[in-house]
Amino acid sequence: MRVVVPFAAGRPKTRLADVLDAEGRASFARVMLRDVLDAVRAADRRPEVLATAPVDVGAPVTVDERPLTGAVNAVLAETDGPVAVVMADLALATGRVLRELFETDGDVVVAPGRGGGTNALVVRHDEFRVDYHGASYLDHLAVAREVGASVAEFDSHRLSTDVDEPTDLPEVLLHGEGDSPGWLRSAGFRLAVEDGRVEVTRPE
Repeated sequence: MRVVVPFAAGRPKTRLADVLDAEGRASFARVMLRDVLDAVRAADRRPEVLATAPVDVGAPVTVDERPLTGAVNAVLAETDGPVAVVMADLALATGRVLRELFETDGDVVVAPGRGGGTNALVVRHDEFRVDYHGASYLDHLAVAREVGASVAEFDSHRLSTDVDEPTDLPEVLLHGEGDSPGWLRSAGFRLAVEDGRVEVTRPE
């Protein structure tokens, strides 16, 4: 199985701009990417990075400047055999949960994200193509129906949590097992309980 990890190398994580400057966002994005790559390796797979620009992360990198949908569909078109697509901001991913994802039966295995996104996919059907615009989870179910592919939903807290917003950061500090929690702590982030909810305090 080919395992591809897409990575936006140019201006990553713009929605974290309220709590991290551009340099900090770029650094944090690379740390999360490395954590995802480590999790793929722990699942006994060899990850490849599909990046919008060159990046040095200790794994094979293919540079494709096209938007996510076009870049991933090019990989699906050129690959004879199953392909897994795992997003680079899944800072809670572990080898155990990715191994379970990769071993789940189905022509298309979908790990949905919160809000209708698609955080990970396993594709075993030659005609299936991705569509990451809008509510991609629903789009992928529709595409699978159109091409006659069986679908399995992979329900996982660790894979449903993609780190895009400041409100996602507590999950990394609470449940992350890689380097991402330590990076946040070194940047000054701390957990705080406000009105019964766990939040993070911003670095000064």
